[in-house]
Amino acid sequence: MTVGSPSKHLLSFALPLLFGNLFQQLYNMVDSVIVGRFVGANALGAVGACGSLNFLFFSLSSGLALGIGIIVSQYFGAGDEKNVRTMIANSIYVLASAVVVVSTTAVVFAPLIMRFLRTPDEIIKDATLYLQITGGGMVFITLYNGISAILRALGDSKTPLYFLVLSSIINIILDLVFVVLLHWGVAGVAIATVIAQTVSGVACLVFSIKKISYFRLTKKELEPNWRFVGLAFRLGIPIALQNSLIAISCVVLQSVVNSFGALAVAAFTITNRIEMLVQQPYGSLGMATSTFSGQNIGAHKIERVNQGLARGALMAFIFSAMMLPIMYLFGHAICSIFVKDEDVITMGMKALRITSWCYFPLGMIYVPRGLLNGAGDTTFSMINGITEVICRVSFSLILTKIAFIGVWGIWATNGATWTLTAIVCVIRYFSGVWKRKGLT
Repeated sequence: MTVGSPSKHLLSFALPLLFGNLFQQLYNMVDSVIVGRFVGANALGAVGACGSLNFLFFSLSSGLALGIGIIVSQYFGAGDEKNVRTMIANSIYVLASAVVVVSTTAVVFAPLIMRFLRTPDEIIKDATLYLQITGGGMVFITLYNGISAILRALGDSKTPLYFLVLSSIINIILDLVFVVLLHWGVAGVAIATVIAQTVSGVACLVFSIKKISYFRLTKKELEPNWRFVGLAFRLGIPIALQNSLIAISCVVLQSVVNSFGALAVAAFTITNRIEMLVQQPYGSLGMATSTFSGQNIGAHKIERVNQGLARGALMAFIFSAMMLPIMYLFGHAICSIFVKDEDVITMGMKALRITSWCYFPLGMIYVPRGLLNGAGDTTFSMINGITEVICRVSFSLILTKIAFIGVWGIWATNGATWTLTAIVCVIRYFSGVWKRKGLT
């Protein structure tokens, strides 16, 4: 990525990421559709009530994986093969620590957490079970995310896609078997997801060892190098904390949603699933920008990093302009895919019309943040996470208490949070602090 057209590099790198992310979201979409249609709205609400918590638990391992990817991309851009291999070897110790913390917390404390979040009585049992099963299987999604972060840092965004496609197909088949045929309900959806993640993680590892020389490590290389472990934690923990802070703010918002009853929980679950799909192009652009900036920072090509930001922002604007009329014209039809309950569908449709006006600010969180992370400016991740917490918590508590806004303050909160957070990201980019953060 250090030579040639920035736009071409970003698109060619982001498109496989986009397809991969869409297939990853397909897990959640299929879960929601099958549960909503074959089990019921309460079961759908139970799965949705765990969404923010799963994101919180996922944040620690994914943040550390991104930290590892930043190190690999910069040393790869600098042509330092030895340090690339050293970081890959030591990623084992970094990611294993995350798995122990996350899985133990999810399995042991799920009942307490769900009660603390005021989960409605009619869905708390299923929600607790879903969280325990998916949290217990976190080792496999951590394995996949760790390897895919390294592959992306090396410029390969296609290989992770292939294994996600495979696991998505498996997930769909198992959902139908466990829920529709065997009637395992929410537990069946959770088990299907864990099995699919296991396939993607193990298959990706086997392929990487066989096909990519960097993964064929010697016994000596596998010995812990605490300098690299510490560096991965130094870069990864701020990203993990950023994601965790964002997740915590989403948990607070989920608690507010729960207080409005099962109808609001179901509608919020649907709009979350839809907007997770909407976010995928932005997320893919952000990841492409991260690798692009990491390799070019390693090669000391600052102007190309600036060019990458400009191209990414333009792509985000074009996509946002396309999505606004789609949500207005087809929001009802999209929501009806998930449930048959007309009240839930109507609430979801109106909610999408509120948030769709803020899709471009949402994109302008991902693109500048990707550049800053790739450059090694992960300290900003803390600022970014704190911004989202303050905004999401404050807006959710204030807007939903205003009489003429009420329940719609849930979705107005998301739009306002995206806008203010995007402003902070852009300010950080123009400050130029990131130009002094390169490892090489």
